[in-house]
Amino acid sequence: MANYYSDIPELKYHLNNPMMERICQLKERDYRDKDEFDYAPSDFADAMDSYDKVLEITGEITADVIAANAESVDEEGPHCANGRVEYAQGTKQNLETMVKAGLNGMTMPRRFGGLNFPITPYTMCAEIVAAADAGFGNIWSLQDCIETLYEFGNEDQHSRFIPRICAGETMSMDLTEPDAGSDLQSVMLKATYDEENQCWRLNGVKRFITNGDAQLHLVLARSEEGTKDGRGLSMFIYDKNDGGVDVRRIENKMGIHGSPTCELVYKNAKAELCGDRKLGLIKYVMALMNGARLGIAAQSVGLSQAAYNEGLAYAKDREQFGKAIINFPAVYDMLSIMKAKLDAGRALLYQTSRYVDIYKALDDIARERKLTPEERQEQKKYAKLADSFTPLAKGMNSEYANQNAYDCIQIHGGSGFMMEYACQRIYRDARITSIYEGTTQLQTVAAIRYVTNGSYAATLHDYELIPCAAEYEDLKDRIKNMTRKFEACTNAVKEAADQELHDFVARRLMEMAAVCVMSHLLLQDATRCSELFEKSLKVYVNYAESEVEKHFNFIRKFDATQLEAYRQL
Repeated sequence: MANYYSDIPELKYHLNNPMMERICQLKERDYRDKDEFDYAPSDFADAMDSYDKVLEITGEITADVIAANAESVDEEGPHCANGRVEYAQGTKQNLETMVKAGLNGMTMPRRFGGLNFPITPYTMCAEIVAAADAGFGNIWSLQDCIETLYEFGNEDQHSRFIPRICAGETMSMDLTEPDAGSDLQSVMLKATYDEENQCWRLNGVKRFITNGDAQLHLVLARSEEGTKDGRGLSMFIYDKNDGGVDVRRIENKMGIHGSPTCELVYKNAKAELCGDRKLGLIKYVMALMNGARLGIAAQSVGLSQAAYNEGLAYAKDREQFGKAIINFPAVYDMLSIMKAKLDAGRALLYQTSRYVDIYKALDDIARERKLTPEERQEQKKYAKLADSFTPLAKGMNSEYANQNAYDCIQIHGGSGFMMEYACQRIYRDARITSIYEGTTQLQTVAAIRYVTNGSYAATLHDYELIPCAAEYEDLKDRIKNMTRKFEACTNAVKEAADQELHDFVARRLMEMAAVCVMSHLLLQDATRCSELFEKSLKVYVNYAESEVEKHFNFIRKFDATQLEAYRQL
């Protein structure tokens, strides 16, 4: 690709969503920075032009540098020696190029050296980078850990740490331990206060830490002696310059080879508290994880785009039985569904990011002044939407990335099994997306309460009130019918009042909600831009309808007496 941004017109379409005007107004505080910073926008059009230009630069760097290095980075990978990580040569070049282009600390305020970008254009940059090299995308996009430090750290920490990230230093979030994977309340890394030196000391082991030899770490540790649950955990900032943490080893992974996944040994490492004690898991990690999950959703969309690109190019070029294989129904069926999942998942990703943008901007404004009653209502509305949409965006896009990577290899046939084709790297890289930052099963746990409390149904009813193009009214009616089947299943499960049954069918209910939401979002997109989205809308509604029907038939015919057949097979 010549440019990973401008060659994908769907990205510019999503950048120019009508909600962006409100997002820019909030993020820019009515464009107050224009008198202090010469690169600050003076109005909405100026802000959008700035985002567009930065995305263009990101797309160019991704094509010319990151994509060009992807295969060598996958082959070489990072190295571990004397307790430190050394990146692959291509990774070093990627980082250097991104830093020189000023693409770090993108969402941070300008007073710290950031670009003050909303989450939405930053998320687009993350998608673009991941489409070329998902492993490097991990290293670069972990800069968004600084959002948590900005949100919960104090002014002194802001002034010391944020400019370093904006200048190009890397970050990691050190959460997982050998005996505490998804169950983070079991974290036992010990934090003790050093009275003599007026600092905290960390001791223990962290495992599966992405980019674990970064300069700055956000660390979840047990600060309250004698506790065993989440109420005894706090968040800490560890600075690599202070020493005390060694990399024991780099994990030998199936994919994302450029991204070092480390086991870390903390030996009396100096650290400082971020925020208040005891809120590490209850408040701060949840905020950190929601940001990370949006990031993995972006990575997943990037991988879906890469898989579609590879599959489409091969299908056009490969001839069998006297014609290009793209002309065979079995192949164009796969490609059309891949594209529909890509467009649907991307619509969900950026709808989520826009919800996040509005509530986070209002949260930030609340630190400066009291919000008006209207602003408080707006903040509450979008915080709830962001919280409900994030597990859908992460869960569904990571599954779609895996499915699209699978189909990409299938289109390649035997060639797809050969290491010289990029589709095998995409396939290996995609597999982790439905595992890290919370498995799809955990995204279901996060989403299911919005199924049972009616939040998704309410959002779907709101979407039904949005006018669509006259030629799509029949599709809208079909989506409404899908929603009614989702509601019927939800009500049936609630009426059964059986917790095990509820948990057993939770993922099916979540997927029904998600495909209904994505169908509506594609309907809105096709109404605004039929030339980009009409085909995907038609294909996706067919696909979504069959998915809803499948789950509807399963749930309506299932009862708790059948659970025994599934237990301990």
